[in-house]
Amino acid sequence: MSASNSRPMPKVSIGRDLTVGRVGFGAMQLTGPQVWGEFPDREAAIALLRGAVERGVTFIDTADVYGPHSNEQLIRDALHPYSDGLVIASKGGFVRGGFDYSTLDAVGNVNYLRQCAHMSARRLGVEQIDLYYLHSGRATDAPFEDQVGALAELRKQGVIKHVGLSNVTVEQLHLASAIVDIAAVTAVYNVAVRTESALAAAAEAHGAVFSPWHPLTISDAGPREAARIEAAITPIATVHHATVRQTVLAWQLQRFAHSLPIPGTASVSHLEENLAAADLELTHEEVAAITSLVSE
Repeated sequence: MSASNSRPMPKVSIGRDLTVGRVGFGAMQLTGPQVWGEFPDREAAIALLRGAVERGVTFIDTADVYGPHSNEQLIRDALHPYSDGLVIASKGGFVRGGFDYSTLDAVGNVNYLRQCAHMSARRLGVEQIDLYYLHSGRATDAPFEDQVGALAELRKQGVIKHVGLSNVTVEQLHLASAIVDIAAVTAVYNVAVRTESALAAAAEAHGAVFSPWHPLTISDAGPREAARIEAAITPIATVHHATVRQTVLAWQLQRFAHSLPIPGTASVSHLEENLAAADLELTHEEVAAITSLVSE
């Protein structure tokens, strides 16, 4: 299908006052190997970010641990001052002990979380972060309710506009929602991995946007299962003159009305392909057929 949308990008609202296009941009890939260090071609990364906004992207997702820190600074260098309507989301609560990705660990210390938010705002060049996620519900060095409470305090202080949760359980979402309004929830969810279907439904019940990461991935299912899924989707993609990648993204958009997938890429052609998927309308039968490929 065409690399550019023929219709305006469909919208979704974050916290009832931030309206963004339903295909966002996950910036994590614009780092070095294993999400460590600077992206090898910094000028190309800056051009890609500017190109994304020029093509209609209004939601960009990052985190302080991407780089660490270099991804937020890259977004500032590419896009600041930010255009009206561009929403930047960041996250705090993970640390890296070095290049090896296995050193990634969750920290819930409330003073650390406060520092993370203030430093992210400084790197992004804003007084207030539009959407700020607790990056993980797995930290054990502080009660989960205290971690959420720290973000609620930052919201009252105006450091962050809306609170989000990343990589949490349904129970944690319920607990957090009793403390502060949760505007968005992000977790891995795609055509091959459906373990967070209940979390997506719970987010909708709480009025929160559900923002899947790795939204286009099929390979997580393993080679044989991925081949089966791709073979089943290919005829649907062919009917729509689309790629499998576009078809699974269109499925994401039609699977949940409150979804805000954040596919990432370092390729302009893939960026355009992803944005064009917003123009692809699958039938109810096609959505059901893709949904049925994997149990939930």
